[in-house]
Amino acid sequence: MTGTNSINIGDRDYPVLSGSVGPDVVDIRKLYANTGKFTYDPGFTSTASCESGLTYIDGDEGILLHRGYPIGQLAEHSSFMEVAYLLLNGELPDKAEFDKFNYTITRHTMLHEQLATFYRGFRRDAHPMAIMCGVVGALSAFYHDSTDITDPRQRMIASHRLIAKMPTIAAMAYKYSVGQPFLYPKNDLSYTGNFLRMTFGVPAEEYEIHPAVERALDRIFILHADHEQNASTSTVRLAGSSGANPFACIAAGIACLWGPAHGGANEAALNMLHEIGRPERIPEYIARAKDKNDPFRLMGFGHRVYKNYDPRATVMQKTVREVFDALKVSDPVFEVALQLEEMALKDDYFVEKKLFPNVDFYSGVILSAIGFPTTMFTALFALARTVGWVAQWNEMISDPDQKIGRPRQLYTGPTQRDYIPVEQR
Repeated sequence: MTGTNSINIGDRDYPVLSGSVGPDVVDIRKLYANTGKFTYDPGFTSTASCESGLTYIDGDEGILLHRGYPIGQLAEHSSFMEVAYLLLNGELPDKAEFDKFNYTITRHTMLHEQLATFYRGFRRDAHPMAIMCGVVGALSAFYHDSTDITDPRQRMIASHRLIAKMPTIAAMAYKYSVGQPFLYPKNDLSYTGNFLRMTFGVPAEEYEIHPAVERALDRIFILHADHEQNASTSTVRLAGSSGANPFACIAAGIACLWGPAHGGANEAALNMLHEIGRPERIPEYIARAKDKNDPFRLMGFGHRVYKNYDPRATVMQKTVREVFDALKVSDPVFEVALQLEEMALKDDYFVEKKLFPNVDFYSGVILSAIGFPTTMFTALFALARTVGWVAQWNEMISDPDQKIGRPRQLYTGPTQRDYIPVEQR
C-alpha cells in the first residue's frame, strides 16, 4: 500500500493510497479529528475496512484472483487443498510442502468423541447450519491448546483444525438429520472424497467415490473458498478484531452466511427451477422476469459485484455437463436449467442488463444432482469458505494497523430529554 497523492476535503489534504491493482482509496482515518464529521456509507459499499493480499475482484471485467492466480486456472488445474495452502501461505506449494500440508489436514479430520453427544442435544429436524454454528463454536471448549491468538503456532494449529474438521462436522450434521450413524474419516481418501464418503456412505458396505462427482465438488469448494470482504468474511474479521478465539470467529461467519441474501442463493435458484418445472414453460417465466409489474425474478442471474460474466460460472457451466453425463441425469429440472441458461444468454434483455448466470445458478443444480438436500447447500458453502475465513482472520491478526471494529452511525433518534416518573406521564 503506497501513497501517491492527496485529495482535499474541508481545507485538509488526505492521502490517496494505491494497492497493487484496483482503484485508489482515500485515507480518511483523520477525517473526524480534523473536521468533526464522519462519512455515511450504509453497507460499507464504498469503504475499505482493511488491507488484504488474498483475493482481488474486478466486477466490471469479471476477474477473480487468489494471490494473483485467476480462479479459472485454479479450478481447472489445482485442487481445493492446494488452494487452501495458497490462501494460507501466499504461494503455491512445492511437492514436499503440499504433501506435508495434506498430511497435517488429513490427521486433524477426526472430532473429539464427546462431540457426538453434543450432536444428540439437537432436535432431529434441526437445520444443518444451526448445528454447525453450535458445534464450531463449541470447538474452543475442546481445543484449549490453540486459542491463544498471540501465538503464531497456535493460530496455525487452529487454522488446520478448522479446515480439517469442517467436512466431518458438516457430514455429521447431515447424518444426524437423516438418522444414520456417523462415519469416521479415512486417511487414505482425499479431502473431498472423505467428505462424500462421510456424507453418503453407510457402515454396511463400502462407498465408491465417483471421480466426476469428486472433481465437481472439489471445484465447487475452490470456487467458494474466498471472495474478498463479503458479509460473512467481514463478520469473521469484526469478531476477530475483539480478540475472540478463532473457533468463535468462524462460528460468527457461519451465522452470517446462513442469511438467505448471502449463502442461500443457490437454494433459491434451484427452487426457481422447480417452480418452472418443464422446459416448455421457460418463455413464460422469461417474459415474467422482464415485466416490471411482476414480482418474479430469475434467481441465479446477475451478481452484486460482477457486472460482467461471473468467472466462477464459466467453470461451473462445464462442470454441470460433466456431472450430468457421468450420473446419467434425466431430471426435467436439470433440463430446465440447461435450456434456461441457453435462452437467457441469447436474449437481448438479459445481455444488455448483463444478467448472466452466476455461480449459484450452477452450483445448486450440481449439488442436487449429486444428492445433497437443499438444507445442506449453505453448509457446504460454509465448509469451503472456512478456508477463506481462516486466511482472512490470520491476515487480520498479523496486521499491525488492525483495530477493534467500531463503525459509526448517523443518529436520528430523540435529542436529550428529562426522565418523567411514571405517575406523571
